[in-house]
Amino acid sequence: MTVQDEAPTDAAQVLEVWIDQDLCTGDGICAQYAPEVFELDIDGLAYVKSADDELLQDTGATTPVPLPLLQDVVDSAKECPGDCIHVRRVSDRVEVYGPAAE
Repeated sequence: MTVQDEAPTDAAQVLEVWIDQDLCTGDGICAQYAPEVFELDIDGLAYVKSADDELLQDTGATTPVPLPLLQDVVDSAKECPGDCIHVRRVSDRVEVYGPAAE
């Protein structure tokens, strides 16, 4: 299973996630909750992963949130001590989970 294979297809419901590495504390909670989506790099910070399981290290890199992993990604955002995980709708880029969620 890849991240892309399980992403919702309804444009209004498609979510993406990104990590603000400037705030990441490197605790790895996100990688424990959703290792298919998050991974710690050698620098000790968490990053999102692509559909091909590659670490996306560009600033602001996003990856789709697979529907079966949505709760794990949401839990990661809620439990993150650095408040650095952002989940937003792709359609309007509104954050729905994370520190800037409305």
